[in-house]
Amino acid sequence: MSSSAPEHAASAPQCLQLNRFGQLRHFLSIEGLSRELLTEILDTADSFIEVGARSIKKVPLLRGKTVVNLFFEPSTRTRSTFELAAKRLSADVLNMDIRTSSTSKGESLLDMLRNMEAMASDMFVVRHAQSGAPHFIAQSVTPNVAVINAGDGRHAHPTQAMLDMLTIRQHKGSFENLTVAIIGDILHSRVARSQIQALRALGTPEVRVIAPNTLLPAEVERLGVKVYRDLKQGLKDVDVVMTLRLQKERMESALLPSEAEFYRLYGLSAEKLRWAKPDAIVMHPGPINRGVEIDSEVADSPQSVILNQVTNGIAVRMAVMSMAMSGQMAEMAASQEVRP
Repeated sequence: MSSSAPEHAASAPQCLQLNRFGQLRHFLSIEGLSRELLTEILDTADSFIEVGARSIKKVPLLRGKTVVNLFFEPSTRTRSTFELAAKRLSADVLNMDIRTSSTSKGESLLDMLRNMEAMASDMFVVRHAQSGAPHFIAQSVTPNVAVINAGDGRHAHPTQAMLDMLTIRQHKGSFENLTVAIIGDILHSRVARSQIQALRALGTPEVRVIAPNTLLPAEVERLGVKVYRDLKQGLKDVDVVMTLRLQKERMESALLPSEAEFYRLYGLSAEKLRWAKPDAIVMHPGPINRGVEIDSEVADSPQSVILNQVTNGIAVRMAVMSMAMSGQMAEMAASQEVRP
């Protein structure tokens, strides 16, 4: 292995993410995590919201810890909010520029990570184009370093899903009476996969996906969703509308006639939004392609909570990082106690 991870590593067992006490020690996927643990993440994030309003935006929970951001894919919001989250927790942060790292000289990913671990790193935040990379790192490379998945291939983007859940809870309260629709490129979206898992785990009774056949995964119904090919039918009586970016960089062939045709059939305009409930909120994980998946009038409307999602991203990532580090420390302490 040089700079990638095996695809089969994407199905990490629940025990990899949790320590012996059921606490987070890595955050790799929503899959397998309980409603109680996801609620704890949301409650912890809620407690960090007010930190952003302080004149000094710091708490000491990760003081003396070193967080390394390993982004093998481009990112603006995710990388920036992870860096801010770590710094607000008082951690030391190292942002690795993969393009100028030793991997460009032929060093393997394994060797690079072991060197980072030898520098007494405590946490890796990993974004990678290949599904399973963060799981591989957590399982095979750095068992004593907390690993946070910042997005891997088509597989998962768990912190994005949780900041979406926090935003929904802030505006809608309980998940138990909601109908949520996810529109667009379901096939290539790691965000959609994690959103569906989180919504189902938190008790959302109806999750819909709305897309053309070419942008739906095979056997999509197994995800526990209702499938709609018609936007008007799919938006009827919906409480939350989530739009997705077309993942053109992951498309291996022309799956759509054109962006204009996609907007005509599935792009969210103010007129089409009227098919949902009057108080429906509109979400988007970013970056937004205005005039493709969503119209500017909707993205900037009072029903849009897109900027709230960005703000909540910092609090959720603070919560996940602090909880994972606490779980790692508890596991290490317990291991030392049982040694002869």
